[in-house]
Amino acid sequence: MRHIHYLYSSRFASRLIFLNLWVVLSCLFSGCASETPLLTSDTTLDSYPLSKPRQNAAYNRPYKVKGKTYYPMTIANGYSEQGIASWYGYESGNRTAMGTRFKPQAHTAAHKTLPLPSKVRVTNLHNGRSIIVVVNDRGPFKKNRLIDLSQEAAKKIGIYGLAKVKVEYIGSSLVKND
Repeated sequence: MRHIHYLYSSRFASRLIFLNLWVVLSCLFSGCASETPLLTSDTTLDSYPLSKPRQNAAYNRPYKVKGKTYYPMTIANGYSEQGIASWYGYESGNRTAMGTRFKPQAHTAAHKTLPLPSKVRVTNLHNGRSIIVVVNDRGPFKKNRLIDLSQEAAKKIGIYGLAKVKVEYIGSSLVKND
């Protein structure tokens, strides 16, 4: 009888070891196949997955604000414009035009007519510093404003209020995903 008990306990132990090994390996490799979230808690341009603009998406259709109708571009190749940039940061947690949560620490921006999402280079014409941001929202809707930068993006190029900038469309292809 002791012999049977010993045989049973050694089988149980080997099965337990196998099961534990299987659980550990499953946990290690399950992260490899997971999808990258749309926005992470520390979103920067490198971690923001872009897709090609969807022309039929609601955020790329004509829209009206304060009685004025805006017509988003379908193609922005070659777009380059100079104007006044401002920044926004207090809207943290609100939804962007694309439906993602706005985060002031991300490298994002709002533009009235560029296709969403778009990558643009914004250059502060006062000091020559530039940054690449993802345009994922609509705005600014104040007179004579070209682009609204997130608080972090504005800070990186030395904008603490209003500044004259140059905005150049870079593209909308996929960027690095984590």
